[in-house]
Amino acid sequence: QSLPQQKLLTWLSVLECVEVFAEMGTARVWGEMGRWTIIVLIQLAKAILRLLLLLWYKAGIQTSPPIVPLNREQQQPLHPQDMEDNSSGKDQTYVGKRSSRVVRSLQSTPSLQSRHWGSPQQREESQSRRAEEMNQPPTPLGLQETIAESIYITRPLLHLLSLGVWGQRSWKPWLLSAILDISSLSLLSDLKDLNRRERAELRRRTILLLYYLLRSPFYDRYSEGRILLLLRLLADYVPGVGFVTRKWAPLLYPHFSWVEKNQG
Repeated sequence: QSLPQQKLLTWLSVLECVEVFAEMGTARVWGEMGRWTIIVLIQLAKAILRLLLLLWYKAGIQTSPPIVPLNREQQQPLHPQDMEDNSSGKDQTYVGKRSSRVVRSLQSTPSLQSRHWGSPQQREESQSRRAEEMNQPPTPLGLQETIAESIYITRPLLHLLSLGVWGQRSWKPWLLSAILDISSLSLLSDLKDLNRRERAELRRRTILLLYYLLRSPFYDRYSEGRILLLLRLLADYVPGVGFVTRKWAPLLYPHFSWVEKNQG
């Protein structure tokens, strides 16, 4: 990746990390109007950065988070003493004469910081395989796939626009957002030879479709009553769960205490 592309990914990651805090802080200071203003500005900035990565830098299917978190245990380099032992040609393993089991020799035992329980060959293979997966270039997108990814990127902006036009209680913003998500996934389903990171991203987007069951107005009309009933059943029939549901459910669902009074 080029340096400008890395900077775009960094800024995009920063926006995704602070957007909830910025929304809550703005709502506390400037009220509801300031909250919606900062939401629109953040989503607009994210859409611009993602479109630049898609159209200008050909970044392909973009993951969330934009920068894959570093696994320090897997990426930990060898200790200098271990590197000296490897360069000196010492045998790292010993093969049992009768069991044929491969064990690490005492002379090549690594330091505590870089010690692991697998054999050196397994660790080297896993590290090389993981490095190869991380360094794989993004899958080139055709016109159809580029349109699909553009739809996914601009979907939050279109949803916010529909909320401003039809209001938060209307079904139209909910339907529009769902149609755009499903359309994007359908257009991307024909893409073959995806790398591991891109396949995981498509699976994540598919699972996120279940969140539409918890979004208004579907949640207000259908999901809320069933969730409250489930909490009530858990509180009555599962030992130990009642303490948790009766303590925390009224905070998450203000109507839970009312349901308990009327069904108890």
